[in-house]
Amino acid sequence: MSKILLILHVLAAVIAVGPVTVAASMFPAAARKAFAEPGSGLSVPRALNRICRVYAIFGIAVPFFGLATAGSMRVFGDAWVIVSIVLTAAAAGVLASLVLPGQNAILAALEAEPPSAPVTAGRVAMYTGMFNLLWAVVTVLMIVRPGSTTGA
Repeated sequence: MSKILLILHVLAAVIAVGPVTVAASMFPAAARKAFAEPGSGLSVPRALNRICRVYAIFGIAVPFFGLATAGSMRVFGDAWVIVSIVLTAAAAGVLASLVLPGQNAILAALEAEPPSAPVTAGRVAMYTGMFNLLWAVVTVLMIVRPGSTTGA
């Protein structure tokens, strides 16, 4: 059962978190282009924001399967699991409280007549970098598993 849960956990991470990291990373540049070229349209920033919002919801499966996997492998008390849980919660918090609201603010500014200045594009890029860095650290912890007794 552990192997099935682990497969589901990894698939959920790749399928749900991957698109969010890519779309969120592309959003600031698309927003800057939309501000710089007012006739270029909002379709790309809107699509990237929608990808982030939709896949963030599917991303809930990642910690769900991760917790189930940790329980089946009896590694809940291991430091790498605890740190991964904390960093995953931090990444979710950054996405929900900084990245997505920042993207929404930029879209609102782009839809205003006339479009307001791209004040938050740099901040959204920074928040996205924080989100991506947190996930990168979690990924490394999942692979390396410091102190793990699984032999891998």
